[in-house]
Amino acid sequence: PCTRGDLFITYSVADGMAAQHPKQSPAGKASRSLAADGRVYFSYAQIAETVSSAVPAVKAFNPDIMVAIGGGGFIPARMLRTEVRVPILAVSLELYDDKTHTANNRVLQKQWFDETPGTFGAMVRGKRVLIVDEVDDTRTTLQFAVEELIRCNGPAEVAVLVVHNKLKPKKGVLPDSVVYIAGEHVPDAWNCYPWDAAAYGRDIRAHEILANECAGEGSSSWLKLGIAASCGALIAAVLCRKMAP
Repeated sequence: PCTRGDLFITYSVADGMAAQHPKQSPAGKASRSLAADGRVYFSYAQIAETVSSAVPAVKAFNPDIMVAIGGGGFIPARMLRTEVRVPILAVSLELYDDKTHTANNRVLQKQWFDETPGTFGAMVRGKRVLIVDEVDDTRTTLQFAVEELIRCNGPAEVAVLVVHNKLKPKKGVLPDSVVYIAGEHVPDAWNCYPWDAAAYGRDIRAHEILANECAGEGSSSWLKLGIAASCGALIAAVLCRKMAP
């Protein structure tokens, strides 16, 4: 879904999904269960599917360039670029302190881009810009990013894409002119993303299994992949023996 101000504009993010399994549709994915630690885990495949589901809305906005908010927006922006072939600029903003796992009293700007002629930064002024982040929690970071972009770089139009929008009251406010796109609307829980797996004391494979369990998929898909891979290796070995002189 995509919004401009308070007006909801329905795109084809969920169109044609009626025949799919509930876990494959954006609505079904939003109904995940909590892990034993009270958090919700997401896999790379789940993130990629959600980003891809937002492509029609992004293409309707027709951006000239993307601005990815680091660190959580970097990987979703790169996933999106496979289907929306525009350059990516990176900025780094910090609301949550990685060391204390608490919120700062304001957004800290760690990195921004300049508009040196011949660089991607020079492509922002007067253009259509899509800001990408992984989650809209309090909306404080998004508000800062949008206001800073408009104040410093003068884009013609601005849209925001988040992989997940948490269904909760927001502290930040976006201008009515900003197009808002959310891959999924999710409950207000602690989201754990695959690029942060080590921060939660797990390797990526353990994280992905837990993400599948949160989505109600269990570990059966991994078992099936393992069986398929073993069968493939066995068939290949048999064929090699038959073809050997």
